[in-house]
Amino acid sequence: MTEKFIAFDLGAESARAIVGTLFSNKYLEITELHRFPNSIVDIEGNLYWDVHRLYTEMLKSLQICAIQYSDSPMSIGVDTWGVDFGLLDKNGDLIGMPFAYRDKRTHGMMDRFFKIICKKEIYERTGVQFMQINTLYQLYSLVATKNPQLKTTKDLLFIPDIFNYFLTGIKKSEFTFATTSQLYNPRSCGWDREIFSKLDISMDIMQEIVQPGTVLGELTDYVVSQTDIKKIPVIAVATHDTGSAVAAVPASGDDFAYISSGTWSLMGIESDEPIINEKTYYYNFTNEGGVCKTFRILKNIMGLWIMQECRKIWSKDKKYSYEQLIEMAAHAPSFYTIIDPNSVDFLRPDHMPLAIEDYCKKTGQNVPRDIGQFVRCIFESLALSYRDTLIELCEICDRKIEHIHIIGGGSQNCLLCQFTANATGLPVYAGPVEATAVGNIMMQTMALGKISSLSELRDVVRSSFSLSVYRPERTKDWDAAYKHFSEVKQREED
Repeated sequence: MTEKFIAFDLGAESARAIVGTLFSNKYLEITELHRFPNSIVDIEGNLYWDVHRLYTEMLKSLQICAIQYSDSPMSIGVDTWGVDFGLLDKNGDLIGMPFAYRDKRTHGMMDRFFKIICKKEIYERTGVQFMQINTLYQLYSLVATKNPQLKTTKDLLFIPDIFNYFLTGIKKSEFTFATTSQLYNPRSCGWDREIFSKLDISMDIMQEIVQPGTVLGELTDYVVSQTDIKKIPVIAVATHDTGSAVAAVPASGDDFAYISSGTWSLMGIESDEPIINEKTYYYNFTNEGGVCKTFRILKNIMGLWIMQECRKIWSKDKKYSYEQLIEMAAHAPSFYTIIDPNSVDFLRPDHMPLAIEDYCKKTGQNVPRDIGQFVRCIFESLALSYRDTLIELCEICDRKIEHIHIIGGGSQNCLLCQFTANATGLPVYAGPVEATAVGNIMMQTMALGKISSLSELRDVVRSSFSLSVYRPERTKDWDAAYKHFSEVKQREED
């Protein structure tokens, strides 16, 4: 017996519809149904998401599914990147295109909001890492600039909530995504009234929060008529893509750290409770909701965004595949120069290679001389940043971390995976690549009673996907490099 499920995994660079087939022996196979591009839209200097185009592609995916498969899928789930949202008017229509988190309107908004409510109190209330992209500061930017959209707003829906609303007509917010916003209080288990009071925004615009694995409702008659797919349920999976990815970590026990590696690297541990204390505040860790009432204690690290942006610049002269860039980096000299991937210098520069050069000059280092050196610098610096985060994780949790699981697209990067093992001194298990889609699908199966627990979910993942293993090498060289990395960060702060 087999049963099919559809996962929409919408990333900041590309989006895909994945069909998951669950066999009765609890083995999962995934097949890409339709892949379509996603990108930030620049309109007169402001950055937006074209959600209507993405929705059109989602409907096209359902049409393809109806044509290709005679047996109807059991359900649908949607996950996306974090923090972004759209505003709806009283008629249920979007008020313009949703802003993208990299938009410049949040510059300086954190410091301005800290004058209204102190930084430490915000952390004690939310347990969320401070980043200017957070929903809180995006909302405050609308208040501070007296944006007229707020006057006509009846509902706020996060990005995956928007697509679930388009598909079902139902407005809800899902737990894993809600917790990325810095508007949610994990102690009171709801939207934080004090923060909304300081924002001077009514909490009435927010939706009921539902747990991952909640059946929202069936597809609307309109969606069915446009796609010829049957009227199947839509599940609120872990709608934040990292929440879905971490659900699919093929681990047993709790002695592991994970890195969800893609445009961002999200590194952390899984916990039964939020961890909000002086150390997590000092180290700027975030408490994000997980599946099965867990929390993901993690840090957002800039990730492969830096290389992606460099590649865009280099591709103006010559198109380089990721495999070519990795090969060039493998033959470049070790530790020629090091950067802090989390520096604000790399959040949204116009020219990423020049931003790296300027950072190296500012911190008194060699400037990379060729593409291979640039890429190796990025990979080595990311691995050293992972070591930095691992040391902090070991301080804030009461467990020994024995190994690291790298999931997502970055798990295919054999050089970065090996560097991570070298830098941390721990074995690294890489895969599955499509962890987010896998976690999305498996939460659908849990919602429909096909599996009953997170441990069973991970058993299915382990039996269905092969992993690559990387053992630490040259650890003394990496110890010396980490000392230099720490000095570079200190120079930047000074």
